[in-house]
Amino acid sequence: MAKFVDSAHAPGAAESSRWRARYLLALRRLASTPRGAFGLVALAVVLFAAVFGQALAPQSATIQNFNEILAPPSSAHVFGTDDLGRDLFTRTIYGARVSLLVGLCSVGLAVVAGVPIGIAAGYYRGTFDEVSMRVLDGLLAFPALILAIAIAAALGAGPRNVVIAIGIVTVPTFARLARGQALSLREQDMIVAARAVGLRDGRILSRYVLPNVASVLIIQGALSTGQAILTEAGLSFLGLGIRPPIPSWGSMIEVGRGYLEQAPWMSVVPGVAILLTVFAFNFTGDALLDALDPRLQKRG
Repeated sequence: MAKFVDSAHAPGAAESSRWRARYLLALRRLASTPRGAFGLVALAVVLFAAVFGQALAPQSATIQNFNEILAPPSSAHVFGTDDLGRDLFTRTIYGARVSLLVGLCSVGLAVVAGVPIGIAAGYYRGTFDEVSMRVLDGLLAFPALILAIAIAAALGAGPRNVVIAIGIVTVPTFARLARGQALSLREQDMIVAARAVGLRDGRILSRYVLPNVASVLIIQGALSTGQAILTEAGLSFLGLGIRPPIPSWGSMIEVGRGYLEQAPWMSVVPGVAILLTVFAFNFTGDALLDALDPRLQKRG
């Protein structure tokens, strides 16, 4: 019996090695495509600006200079200044930190809350599956932005509450995705064999189910992060997200809305920053889908 159990562990090691090789191949494929290369470079720029923003910023993001109100783009102010004389280049860099923090944290919250629910519902089925999916269906019945607005309005403005609001809205996406993957895996030969040799459910889920779900979750994570950044900008534009003086691309657009004729750069600059960042996450997610598709790998 000992030899039989050991042989059952061997496929697990081989499976793990196979998945590592698959992800390495996917990374090479990702960097070799135009969309993937653009997404990775753009994300690297945004991440660099967010992490090293204080060193890159030429001026303070909050100090007002009434002698340079609505100054156009120049050598002194690359992106111009806003209605309080603050440097827009600096505020755009600091806004990247806020957007990435909210986007990544809200998606992380959705993954932590939604994936275990989805995997458990798909693997065990029964009453838990029915109850949890009906609750998630109730959340999906509302448009995502409207639900986020309602939650943010109830919790109040602020970075933490925005993360919670967007995270709750995003939970059904990851839960249903994980459930669908678990449903397709639970009856496969490797899962049946693992149960036959006496492996516990926790070991089966961590060794066989989760690695097979991971690639789909990574792709969805990239796409959802871009959507979360866009939702945060919308909430901040409406005054329900990040409020001044904290730089936020959404609130910067809202302020610039009143100066579109005199100083269009106040709205154009943060709007382009949102556009490029969301494009970067979407392009990366699409390229990941191609890179992690086994059929495309076989053709390559």
